[in-house]
Amino acid sequence: MFTATNNMVDILGKIKEGKVFDLGMPLKNFMPHAPLHPPFLFAQWAMHGDYQSGCCSPSNDLIVMGGHVGTHVDALGHIAKDGKIYGGIDAKEVQHGQKGLAKGGVNEIPPVICRGVLLDVAGYLGVEHMGPNEPIDAELLQKTAEKQGVTIQENDIVLVRTGWIQHFENNEVYTGHHDGCPGLNVDGAKWISSKKVLMAGADTLAFEVWPSPDTPVHIHLIAENGIPIMEMVNLEELAKEKVYDFTFIMIPLNIVGGTASPIRPIAVI
Repeated sequence: MFTATNNMVDILGKIKEGKVFDLGMPLKNFMPHAPLHPPFLFAQWAMHGDYQSGCCSPSNDLIVMGGHVGTHVDALGHIAKDGKIYGGIDAKEVQHGQKGLAKGGVNEIPPVICRGVLLDVAGYLGVEHMGPNEPIDAELLQKTAEKQGVTIQENDIVLVRTGWIQHFENNEVYTGHHDGCPGLNVDGAKWISSKKVLMAGADTLAFEVWPSPDTPVHIHLIAENGIPIMEMVNLEELAKEKVYDFTFIMIPLNIVGGTASPIRPIAVI
């Protein structure tokens, strides 16, 4: 089971300005999504005028979406290696279709308040955004951290910026349908896990170099090391203001047995 061990009193005490950075992407129809995940679908189910009670007319919505659409966090039960999810648990024994995962579900991820660190790799490289299939290895992460003057500590959240979120309005480009997306390779993932971080995230569709049929980075971080992954995180404003060290707050939906949850994380300084 995922556990957060940061001292929240110390973390919240570091907030000086009270400035909030919204790291979640807006949820809307026709937004990018991976081919194997259901899209986000929204409609006003009832319109004003459909029902009138005195001077009041209500309107309400219908929302249908996959757990891995938009800014989201992957649960530990999302990835299995050789049939086992994190902790050596047999995936087939804990997955129950419409009842979800009995172990490793996103409901096991509690609200998170901890130190966050941005590694602006695109900024380090001096580019607006990295190129398709461009890998991020351990050396590149280390050099980025050194240039920014930040040190990764145990139980931190590490967010990696590629700049790829700039393509978010272009579904074909952002999802890497033809040319692929930048992201971490296994060497970079091992650097992340060696820091004993709480979670990792990035501004891309799949966190790792994509397409990647075997998803080795997901296997290493989630299935082998119990590190949840956040994807499609908007890091542009943080990078623009050169905010590399902040208080990070993220609350997943309490979806019992879910393999992921939409999130709206924030950074506070």
